[in-house]
Amino acid sequence: MIPTSHHDPRGQASAWVARFAPLVARGGAVLDLACGGGRHARLFHAAGHPVTAVDIDPRGVADLQGRPGVTILQADLEGEAPVDLGGVEPDGVDLGGPYAGIVVTNYLHRPLLPRLPGLLAPGGVLLYETFAQGNQRHGRPSSPAYLLRAGELLALARDTGLQVVAFEQGEIALPRAAVVQRLAAVRPLAAPDLDGDPEPRPLPLA
Repeated sequence: MIPTSHHDPRGQASAWVARFAPLVARGGAVLDLACGGGRHARLFHAAGHPVTAVDIDPRGVADLQGRPGVTILQADLEGEAPVDLGGVEPDGVDLGGPYAGIVVTNYLHRPLLPRLPGLLAPGGVLLYETFAQGNQRHGRPSSPAYLLRAGELLALARDTGLQVVAFEQGEIALPRAAVVQRLAAVRPLAAPDLDGDPEPRPLPLA
């Protein structure tokens, strides 16, 4: 059971991630991409998942170094050196996988988007939450390079064959005023009795 009230001085876990975290297979490996202080790596590790935390600056998760079930990788996800997503970059930083869950929050680098679903195991869950167009009215980030376009995460799911469990986009007031987009999607499992539709996934309570 994911402790939804889990709190760490480096930041409280996203309510979106905490809500849909139970969709990740029990004990399955989780990738926290651009992890920052590791709030979601900590959330899943506390629930018994092996976690891989990746960031350009791993000092935010230095206290997790050496703990059983924790892998910390330093990687410039936007740099010239290749990042190995799925074994296609022989000289790159190997992110491992496949994963039962991938978490990305408050981060956008568009070249990575279409490559993430390939790191999911069948039934694996992508939990994504970041800023969207309109956020420039509230402050940073304000560059279009870091703001999702309307429905962009839905398009990612459609184009990569992911099964959408939940999607939101719009303006929020807490923890501060912002415009966000959120996706919970699954690499689908076949349901032989549903005429080609994937196996439905449970909807956790909000």
